[in-house]
Amino acid sequence: MRLPGPFERAMHTDILDSMDKTELRRYLEFLLWHYRVVDSFWFIEVDRLYGQSAAEKINEEVWARTAPMAARDLLSRFEIREKGLEGFSRLLSLYTWTILIGYHMEMKEDGLLLTVPSCPTQEARKKRGLSEYACREMHRREFEGLASVVDERIRVQCLFAPPDPHPQDTYCQWRFFLSD
Repeated sequence: MRLPGPFERAMHTDILDSMDKTELRRYLEFLLWHYRVVDSFWFIEVDRLYGQSAAEKINEEVWARTAPMAARDLLSRFEIREKGLEGFSRLLSLYTWTILIGYHMEMKEDGLLLTVPSCPTQEARKKRGLSEYACREMHRREFEGLASVVDERIRVQCLFAPPDPHPQDTYCQWRFFLSD
């Protein structure tokens, strides 16, 4: 069951009705890629105009606000009713950045472990001779926003994320667990 959001009412999606499965998939891949490109250039321009510290702080605020919106929309559109880590894992599997980045998720005895082996954003910065940007706080607020919508008991623990030192083959790692 899809519930229309305030932005969806203004969308003109008739063209999608004429697309076959292959065209719809190509279009979805374009949208996902473009979503990441817009996010990247937004950050780059804020950094250029106001400095990296301001870009990082604004990024934190943006993701703290938009993540709960995404979570509510995904719960509704995909009828996710489970609470706890099961519901959160299901939501994360549908989350845009999981698809874009390729988050690796593993249910462990002590919670859900999310690992980011490759980060296109940080890798692009390195290719341009830039240092990694501090994304730990932004992701903490993003993940807390997502988790709180699924179940208020879910806690977020950053094991490491930039600016922390990290292994060559992993950019960040997060643990999600239920509070008592």
